[in-house]
Amino acid sequence: MNHKPRRGFLKKGMGLAALPLLGFAPISTPLQRTEKNLKLSLNAFSFNASLRDKTLSLEGLFKFCAENAIPAIDLTAYYIASYPEVPEDKVLFGIKKQAHHWGLDISGTGVRNDFTLQNEDQRKKEIALVKNWIVAAAKMGAPVLRVFAGKANVEGAVWKEVADGVIAAMQECAAFGAEHGVIVAMQNHNDFIKSADQVNYIMENVREEWFGLVLDVGSYSLKDPYEEISKNVHHAVNWQIKENVNYLGDQKPVDLKTLMKIIKSSDYNGYLPIETLGPGDPFEKVKSFLKTVRKALD
Repeated sequence: MNHKPRRGFLKKGMGLAALPLLGFAPISTPLQRTEKNLKLSLNAFSFNASLRDKTLSLEGLFKFCAENAIPAIDLTAYYIASYPEVPEDKVLFGIKKQAHHWGLDISGTGVRNDFTLQNEDQRKKEIALVKNWIVAAAKMGAPVLRVFAGKANVEGAVWKEVADGVIAAMQECAAFGAEHGVIVAMQNHNDFIKSADQVNYIMENVREEWFGLVLDVGSYSLKDPYEEISKNVHHAVNWQIKENVNYLGDQKPVDLKTLMKIIKSSDYNGYLPIETLGPGDPFEKVKSFLKTVRKALD
């Protein structure tokens, strides 16, 4: 199986051919990183209930991140007024300006889509939704748009038939993302996609440079999750670091030491968005999980 990193294009930059024009000598071997550049981000879904019932505003969320020294926000698009419609530019630019005011990067955003729908007209609408939010992500300065494969619950030969439709949709969206400088990143979500092998099948057949994986550590349900993460880490362009992993159907606390070892042994550099779920005060849950993740990261 081909394990060439999907993130490789990010390292290529303008290409070696452009280097002499900038006064740099061409190099014959790839640069080797000696330091990891890993930073934390907060997935807004951690505050899903509060954002939906309007007891917490986006500015309140940004302020929380700033007060807790979280350098970035993964701003799920559902919390932006008018979703699934894209709002006016002044709304998107206002969010970008507000995040900047609080010292935050927008590490990514995401939509709800379903590319497993078999009705062609419905699938075209889902592709249009993703394309619209690619444009919105570019305007907000979000480098990654998180998307889903879909919800179909099928196996075997039928799974591959449906996957081919998912692949075609991802190819179209990733090509569009390339035109706008936004990476389209599929999240493994334990619905249509349940295993690392299924992730690799889709990733390796899309074959678009502006396509990658949002690696959701809590959504592998069929095998040892850390083995599964290791099989997919070379595709990661963003993450969802959750409190629990799905260990053969049982929820168990994530082993952050093992997880960070996998991440640090990969070529991944960038944001590690954390996400807390379940009952309890989200403010306290995030603070507690943030503390343990920082300890593991250090």
